[in-house]
Amino acid sequence: MKTRWLVISFLLLLVAGCSGPLPADKLAYVGEWQSKEMRLLILADGTVACKRLQGGGTTSINAPLKEFVGDDFVVGVFFLTTIFEVTEPPHEVDEGWQVVVDGIRLTRTME
Repeated sequence: MKTRWLVISFLLLLVAGCSGPLPADKLAYVGEWQSKEMRLLILADGTVACKRLQGGGTTSINAPLKEFVGDDFVVGVFFLTTIFEVTEPPHEVDEGWQVVVDGIRLTRTME
């Protein structure tokens, strides 16, 4: 059992190194974005962490950003991916910056 966790940990570290930096035209996505039901962290190096409360449960993902498809972005490794649908890309509002991901309006709390 211990060997199994060591192998899994090694693979996760290996995969974490697979993310590349965000393209220059997508740097507005970098930051910590929050709402009551979702927290999304996107780093300039391509690391993404997301935690979402939905239907009485919690889902989360911590993985590299694979690619942008228009404003949407794909996160994951190999065939285990999640597509984050962006209906409003990051934009400045009176109170700061907002983005709408998977139908949820998020406000940037930290760059």
